[in-house]
Amino acid sequence: MGTTTRRNASAMKMVGALLALYRQAAGHTQRSLGERFVIGEQQIASIEQGRRPLKPDLAEQLDQLLDTKGALSIALSKMPEVDLVPLWAEEFLDREREAIVISSYENQVLPGLLQTEAYAWAVFRSRVPFYDEDTIARLVGARVERQGILQSKDAPITCFVVWEPVVHAPIGGREVWAEQLRYLRACSELPGLMLQVLPLERSSHASLDGPFVLLETPEHQRLAYTENQRGSQLIADPHEVAILTQKCAMLRSQALTPEDTRGLLDRLLGEQ
Repeated sequence: MGTTTRRNASAMKMVGALLALYRQAAGHTQRSLGERFVIGEQQIASIEQGRRPLKPDLAEQLDQLLDTKGALSIALSKMPEVDLVPLWAEEFLDREREAIVISSYENQVLPGLLQTEAYAWAVFRSRVPFYDEDTIARLVGARVERQGILQSKDAPITCFVVWEPVVHAPIGGREVWAEQLRYLRACSELPGLMLQVLPLERSSHASLDGPFVLLETPEHQRLAYTENQRGSQLIADPHEVAILTQKCAMLRSQALTPEDTRGLLDRLLGEQ
């Protein structure tokens, strides 16, 4: 996923304060500005408060509308480079954090939201080209922080389908693997979380093309996110999202039930 370090909070607040200043000078309210760009009053408020990053394309549009002579775009480009994250990662993390439903399929490693700290370290240490230890520490910290959404008061409904080889692969060694299995088993009992393993013995498989994540926002917009060896994308096109939604429904019908999945994990843990 590349670096997942968040943008500097002070810099984000500075850009947000500039937006609020220019918006007010132009005679716009947060609601009127949000409606102008079909993004909503709440998103404008979040940007102005420094809780949501301003994206370059929106900054350019705001500069034109508010006649700011490119001030917002320039401020955005001058944010500390060390704190910038790839735009696709920013957008996905923002959407994941606010999602009311998250569904995913994984066939290489366990979903990031279900990884233990030690397992995450092993995953990032496996990367080629290699990360240095400081970078891995930042990445693991960000991943563990993300997992807080599963324990929050307003936790989303989450559905995870994992191909069976993933739960057999001892990434990080036997102790890390055993700890991960125990954590996975505990997560499977969380309210609103459904974990299903797709058996290796299945003769049909609805997602041979690879892993994906589906998100539903509070506004009931449906998005999809995919990764491959050299890139990632957040997908908003309704047709493309519908195709992955169909794949997800088929995968869930092909996988073990949540109860049978817990039984499989119990058997694997019994073998330790």
